[in-house]
Amino acid sequence: MAAPTEFLTYIDSKADAFIQRLADAVAIQSVSGDAKRRGEVVRMAHWLDGQLKALGVETKLVDLGKHVMDGVELDLPPAILGSIGNDPKKKTVLIYGHFDVQPANKSDGWDTEPFELVIKENGQLVGRGSSDDKGPILGWLNVLEYHRDNQKPLPVNIKFCFEGMEESGSEGLDELVEKESKAGGYFEGVDCVCISDNYWLNDRTPVLTYGLRGLTYFKVTVSGPGRDLHSGVFGRTVHEPMTDLIHLMGRLVDQQGNILVPGVDEMVPPADDEEKAIYEALDYSISDVESAAGGQISLTSNKVDLLMGRMRNPSLSLHGIEGAFSEPGAKTVIPAKVSGKFSIRLVPPQTPEAVNPLVIEYLKSEFAKLNTKNKLEIEGLHGGKPWVADHKHWNFEAAKRATRSVYKQEPDLTREGGSIPVTLTFAESLGVNVLLLPMGRGDDGAHSTNEKLDRSNFIEGSKLLGSYLYELAAISK
Repeated sequence: MAAPTEFLTYIDSKADAFIQRLADAVAIQSVSGDAKRRGEVVRMAHWLDGQLKALGVETKLVDLGKHVMDGVELDLPPAILGSIGNDPKKKTVLIYGHFDVQPANKSDGWDTEPFELVIKENGQLVGRGSSDDKGPILGWLNVLEYHRDNQKPLPVNIKFCFEGMEESGSEGLDELVEKESKAGGYFEGVDCVCISDNYWLNDRTPVLTYGLRGLTYFKVTVSGPGRDLHSGVFGRTVHEPMTDLIHLMGRLVDQQGNILVPGVDEMVPPADDEEKAIYEALDYSISDVESAAGGQISLTSNKVDLLMGRMRNPSLSLHGIEGAFSEPGAKTVIPAKVSGKFSIRLVPPQTPEAVNPLVIEYLKSEFAKLNTKNKLEIEGLHGGKPWVADHKHWNFEAAKRATRSVYKQEPDLTREGGSIPVTLTFAESLGVNVLLLPMGRGDDGAHSTNEKLDRSNFIEGSKLLGSYLYELAAISK
């Protein structure tokens, strides 16, 4: 059952008002990773709660407790639980999104003020959070507004779960989801889940996402001297922590991306021909990868191998060194203590519990070979398991039909290289199919400078979300 034509024309007619609401949302600097802006995240929660209530959603703000950031104990921003419709004859879909954003300052390289939505001549809506994830959340509000203004019942029952800590590890959310998924909980009766917090592969082809890589993140610290030392006085007289750390970091992954920790790559079975065919069919090329990366630096010219490297194979990346001299100029210091940070993106059947012991054992073994008098400390900072869903499920079929209806083309089926840990929490706690239905494009720059959401993706994406609900209502379980 396609969405009513009047719904589609309504979305077009209200485009300017919807963009103004997005501007209002972007203006709230809800950066969850900045303790000084915690009040803004809370303000964003109350703003969104008010918007939902005005559109007929019954809501409640849920206290998630406290946590420590930068040595200060802070209240976690409240989660928003919402419900509209309770017809037992209709399917019930749970919608998830997050209203916090990544840090942004104009000095980072933005062309405009990051928290002032700028509408460019080419239709790009530039502002922090426009694509990740305020635009998609407001897409659902756009759908609700049509049904309120036209006094039309929704084709399905909807539960909402919106949070303000996704960019900082979704602290407190897993426990809430697990609690509310039990008998008598808020999510009882949910038939499927839809999340719009990811992106197309490119700027031309809509996608449905059925998998996400997991993550395990490490901090490796090497220390020795009691203080920083002068290299002219102590060079070649002491074991230098930086020398040991660089050696260890260089033993984790090779130049072709192969993970050197024994047993990690070997955990993952090879793809069969049916799975390879999915990657071959994707509307994505080597040039797309290199364009997004800003350089001709792809590891391989084989499209299938490259896409599997991004989506279905594990990867290990080195992220930085803490405690080392990094300012302009020349400082001849031997750091007393340095920490290297790296992460491994995990795929089924890998889990942090299975991979971490292999990494720790390997680092200790490699460190022992150095015969150094420095000390080694290994910390696992955080992690999350990977997730893969059945893309032949009726939930995905409804999304495929909606995509064909709105965009007049078949969606690509993708697995994302990134991680959204709560996806797996929903899947495991509720025992239902979870769908990722993106609004934005692959070039939106969600965590980068000049983040944008194209006007067409915001408006057509709102139509897609509404059409998905109508297709969901019509399809058989």
